[in-house]
Amino acid sequence: MRQTLAGLLLLSTFVARAWAATGQPSHIYGVNLGSWLVLELWMLPQGDKQTNYANCSTCISTESSFAQAYPNTVDATFAQHWSTWFTQSDVNTLQAAGINTVRIPLGYWIVEDLVNRPSESYPRGGLNYLRQGLGWLQDAGIRVILDHHALPGVQTAMQMFTGNCTPDVQFYTPYNYGRALAANEPINDAAQTPDYGTFQENFVQIIRAVELTLGISVPSSNLSLSVPASVSNNFTAALIETSSATIFSAQVQAALLEAVPIIMGIGVTYGLQTIFEASPFKQSGTPLVANFMDVNWQYNNPSNPADVAIGPQAYDDHLYYSSAVCRRPDIIHDQYLHCGEDLPEIQTEAALGNSPLWFGEWSLDTQFNATDAFLYQWADAQKLAYSKGAGWIYWNFKIESSNLTNGTARARQWSYLEGLELGFFTQDPAAFHDPNHFEQHLQQHLEQHLERHLQQHQFKFVELYKQKGPAYYDVLSGADTLEWHWTVQLRSFLIQHCLQTSFASWLETAVTF
Repeated sequence: MRQTLAGLLLLSTFVARAWAATGQPSHIYGVNLGSWLVLELWMLPQGDKQTNYANCSTCISTESSFAQAYPNTVDATFAQHWSTWFTQSDVNTLQAAGINTVRIPLGYWIVEDLVNRPSESYPRGGLNYLRQGLGWLQDAGIRVILDHHALPGVQTAMQMFTGNCTPDVQFYTPYNYGRALAANEPINDAAQTPDYGTFQENFVQIIRAVELTLGISVPSSNLSLSVPASVSNNFTAALIETSSATIFSAQVQAALLEAVPIIMGIGVTYGLQTIFEASPFKQSGTPLVANFMDVNWQYNNPSNPADVAIGPQAYDDHLYYSSAVCRRPDIIHDQYLHCGEDLPEIQTEAALGNSPLWFGEWSLDTQFNATDAFLYQWADAQKLAYSKGAGWIYWNFKIESSNLTNGTARARQWSYLEGLELGFFTQDPAAFHDPNHFEQHLQQHLEQHLERHLQQHQFKFVELYKQKGPAYYDVLSGADTLEWHWTVQLRSFLIQHCLQTSFASWLETAVTF
């Protein structure tokens, strides 16, 4: 069985050499390179004019369907796409815009030996373009998150981003776990993802096994590995030695061993034989940051990725307010801006060890026709919310503008570069158009709601603030009657208390009492 986890090992080898020695940004301001190495035709329908790209079940909308329909031209067609959708010019533009991180969605087929041909069909040659892109980004000082977006067997039904739009989900099996790299957006119901926690554990061990073989120490762990001097100039031979290390699970040992011929084959294809088999490979540097969707992405007793951490690890959450939090008919326009004022996810995940937490996908999409003036504020509101965590990564860096997308109608809410040009985003991604707007609006919001709820729950408020605000309770208790009318003193205290804690604390106070 071509167990790979070995594919992850290969990518870890490339990335560890190129990126591990550079420092992490203090805060992530990033974009996704979506529809580059994993196609999503809703972002570039001009490339598929003859099909109904809106319905992935009835059109040629994915790498798999295209490869099956056009087996003789698929590689050339995708080479043309890979070489033009993301270029050095894009890197220059992102660098000038202050972007410090990109997230690159990948399909498992980028490691071609993982594909079971002929039963599985995907384009070949993507690894070459990934290597080229990593070089551009490294030169620009932009950090990279490799996002394993599309997995063998498909991890989520009927989604273009899996590379094979099908209702038949087969990823959550021992065989496909073995071929996988990691999991972007697994099925939300943990009952449908058996042994996913073991997969996460092996995923982390694979990364650390590669780093220890390369001589990169892993902090906050008791893992150690000694590579014999006899193989110090042969990485693949050293990897064979590592595969017998009992500090790793049996599945990881098997993956390491089965990765060696794949790596050697890639060495031949890309002229890397000397690097892999006849060069000193020991290096100093910092380890990679492992990354998982946060524990609350799933429900029904999910495994906690924090439990398998060895060395640095981070967590990802995806919030699209238009399709979840704000998709209520009563939430429109001005109210929309405050759906994300407080993100309990940050505190909730931290309590479960899922920290640092970044927000790896978001957009300016809405469920109504948004004006430019609204999007100007909506961009600020979301940036402010996500900046409370480790940072944000916008979906997407760009979107096609053509007659099939009604000009820029789609791009204005999904393309960071289009939003930047239209003025929705600030040139400095860390800045805001009006940093005081939301603080002032929050105070007004609090005043209105606190007054209403005090009138409704006056006695319970008094009991609460006997504990939290005795000075203000004393003022009230000296009133002429015991009706507990709204006073300036209590009003002021309530507002200040809420602003100093969080919006969630206010909701607990105002709504549950």
